[in-house]
Amino acid sequence: MEKLICTVLLLLAPPVVVAACSSNHVPAIFVFGDSIFDAGNNHFNKNCTAQADFPPYGSSFFHRPTGRFTNGRTVVDFISQFIGIDLQKPYMEVHLEFLNGTRKQYPTNGINFASAGSGVLQGTNKLWGVTPIQEQLQQFQALVGQKHVDKNLIQKSLFFFESGSNDIYNYFLPFDSPTLDPDAYVQAMLTEVGSVIDLVYKLGARQIAVFSLGPIGCVPARALIPGAPIERCFGRMNVMVKKYNKRLEILVNDIPVRYPGAIGVYGAVYEAVQHFLQTPARYGFVNVTNACCGDGTLGGLVQCGQDGYKICSNPNEFLFWDYFHPTEQTYKLISKALWGGKKPRIRPVNLKSLVNLTISHV
Repeated sequence: MEKLICTVLLLLAPPVVVAACSSNHVPAIFVFGDSIFDAGNNHFNKNCTAQADFPPYGSSFFHRPTGRFTNGRTVVDFISQFIGIDLQKPYMEVHLEFLNGTRKQYPTNGINFASAGSGVLQGTNKLWGVTPIQEQLQQFQALVGQKHVDKNLIQKSLFFFESGSNDIYNYFLPFDSPTLDPDAYVQAMLTEVGSVIDLVYKLGARQIAVFSLGPIGCVPARALIPGAPIERCFGRMNVMVKKYNKRLEILVNDIPVRYPGAIGVYGAVYEAVQHFLQTPARYGFVNVTNACCGDGTLGGLVQCGQDGYKICSNPNEFLFWDYFHPTEQTYKLISKALWGGKKPRIRPVNLKSLVNLTISHV
């Protein structure tokens, strides 16, 4: 079976690439995105108001808040464990340690640059003090330029990207009338994603995993949007998400064409979560509508851990942890689908196959 996988990967790889199959050739993951991936960067950014550095965040696995917007591990954490490498530390944490002298070098297992509340559009939640994905790339670029990250390590590493949920959610907020129609807004988002991929390739990335948005119109926080339905998902929002995801996949499919030696994979997170919503009992869920932790309508009116919040007795039975984010159990199921799933979940190859591929320039 491994030989078959290797043959498929060789057929997918551009001619300037030599591919060989072995076990777990990936030493590191570099992570860019929003609260789905954030491992605590916002906690170390004292100017940022988007925080999850208080109980009961982190209570199910770490038994303390880490800055992750869930009760335990995220997809990046699970994939790191599947590979067999340590969990990536937040960039802000290791950068501060390096500056004050308590750390002599940057980690060799990757770095997490993701910032909760950020988007692919630079103005998204800017007043919250979040770090947009463009600035996350600038942070990485600075480390490369200062030779704090080895270029050979970069070429062997995975690069994870997930962003856009906050951009689309904010489009439906009543505070500012959008200046673009939905189609133009989505295209503006994708233009920024294209620029991100272009820069990270120029910095040496060769194994790039881009993950779709989930069905944002189903999050409990839709209760905060005037006119959004409570008894069902917000259809107009999900239509916009699907439009973004469809074009995002086209962009990912174009990676090996536009960027010699690079391989791009597309994680179809939307489809995975849709299955959880449609057949919850099959996946062990009892509640796929309300937040486990929060209060008010759908548990979506109060952030988990804030005054007046309530918490469920078994988070593993809930799809959503708080008003916007999945539980660790949901992330675990998504991670398994991305790691070993077939093409309906991740394509052209899954992450397990990608990890078993060594890439080098002739």
